[in-house]
Amino acid sequence: MQLVSTLKRTLAITPVMGSLVLPSNSRAQTEPPSEPPVEWTATAIDYSNVHYPWPVEYFDVELFGLDLRMAYMDVEPTGLPNGRTVIVFHGMNFFAAPYEPMIRALTEAGFRTIAIDRLGYGRSSKPDIHYNLHIPARNTKALLDHLGIERAAVVGHSMGGMVATRFASTYPATTTHVVMVNQIGLTDSRPGRAWIDPYDAYRSALSTTYQSVLRGHVRYYPRGWKPEYLQWVKVQYGLTLSGDWPRMAKVRAGQRMILFEDPVVYEWQHIATKALVIGGADDRLVSDYPRLARNVASQLQNAQLIIYPEVGHSPHLDNPEEFHPDLIEFLKSDPDEPADQGWRAVGTGNPNG
Repeated sequence: MQLVSTLKRTLAITPVMGSLVLPSNSRAQTEPPSEPPVEWTATAIDYSNVHYPWPVEYFDVELFGLDLRMAYMDVEPTGLPNGRTVIVFHGMNFFAAPYEPMIRALTEAGFRTIAIDRLGYGRSSKPDIHYNLHIPARNTKALLDHLGIERAAVVGHSMGGMVATRFASTYPATTTHVVMVNQIGLTDSRPGRAWIDPYDAYRSALSTTYQSVLRGHVRYYPRGWKPEYLQWVKVQYGLTLSGDWPRMAKVRAGQRMILFEDPVVYEWQHIATKALVIGGADDRLVSDYPRLARNVASQLQNAQLIIYPEVGHSPHLDNPEEFHPDLIEFLKSDPDEPADQGWRAVGTGNPNG
């Protein structure tokens, strides 16, 4: 059944992704406010005034001689426990709490689910350091050791997909499954592109406005804006209203530098862990996501590929009715059995068939 559904979805994608248009009556359309609502207040740098759906715990880490804390939610299964654990890595413009729908779906399916705020995000410490992907990978492994978890699946969305890649390539014996959801960093952006002085990156981050934050979030949802998406704009923009914004802007700039300085494109070929590359075809953060996603799946040694036509960068929010069942089916599969390779039969040149 999974083979059939995967092929149907892959074949349904049209070659010209920019021309995908839904019928005007297929989905209610709303528009976000052009200016920030007057009642919005500053987001605390420690996110202490941001709601989290489950209790937040903290794991102490030492880095660059600093004593830091990594925040996480450790959510027990609400359905029949299956004895498996899933780690959720968030994207660059998010933190753990927005993944509540995914966490609920996973826990209802029996998975213990741990959603982490990486250093520099959410309720975790915000050190002004030189960031890289080894840091969250190492800290996550240390957390698993602390919790007595020997093996876990990792699910990463957007930049979190890069973290999941680094974790799976560094700790293969710990990783049962790896899932890359509309991962960014699908190419090495360094050739032909000059390095940016971190101070210039900081000044760029410092100039963040409501409109620039909103534009970034609107790009995630080609099928239309929903009012509930605005809460994540509020949290991100609210940081600029805080007296701690100059410090936070340095952290944001440091995280952005990861994309240029720490690519993961040379690691996929070394990952033998059972993998799923999954995402919305109309991802406006990259050019031709289906082609790039197929390239990732082709390099991975044991990968399944699922592409949703007319869905954008955040299928867990924009297309949960398909995404969550597919994710759960994959995570429930035997990690020692080969991944579904049916996607390879759908053409060899164009990833759309």
